[in-house]
Amino acid sequence: MHSLVAYAAEEGAAQNPLIPAWYDIIWSSLCFVIILFVFWKVALPKMKDLLDKRSAAIEGNIAKADEAQRKAEAALEEYTAQLADARKEAGQIRDAAREDGKKIVAEARDQASVEASRLIAAAHTQIEAERQSALVSLRSEVGTLALDLAGRVIGESLSDDDKAKGVVDRFLADLESSETAAK
Repeated sequence: MHSLVAYAAEEGAAQNPLIPAWYDIIWSSLCFVIILFVFWKVALPKMKDLLDKRSAAIEGNIAKADEAQRKAEAALEEYTAQLADARKEAGQIRDAAREDGKKIVAEARDQASVEASRLIAAAHTQIEAERQSALVSLRSEVGTLALDLAGRVIGESLSDDDKAKGVVDRFLADLESSETAAK
């Protein structure tokens, strides 16, 4: 083993181990050039095509995403415009309903007022008719009672109707004039 190490040391002294032999440099350079040529002509174009396709796909997807974003924004603007129109229309309908309600209430009040006036006028008419009826009935009864009483006081019968009626009317007129003077 000693001898092998010594032989390597002698031969290594003549040649630098960091610099390869000239035939190794040529063959290595030739292999490098062939591999470089194959890589340049075959692998590099395929990689370039693959990268171009990926780039185009990414750009297409970005364009589609931008278009979708624009459509979404347009739809949102349209939706907000429709919503604003709907709110405006609802406000108009609400205002119209309020106005209609006010008109209906005013008409109902007017009708109630007219009906109340009619009922009051009918009641006044009826009361006046009943008052006149009671007054006529009272006059005849008071007249009859007054004649009977006067007949008993005087002691004679007052049977003359025209004369008795005149006395009763004069008595009642005096009574009414005294009542109005008291008020």
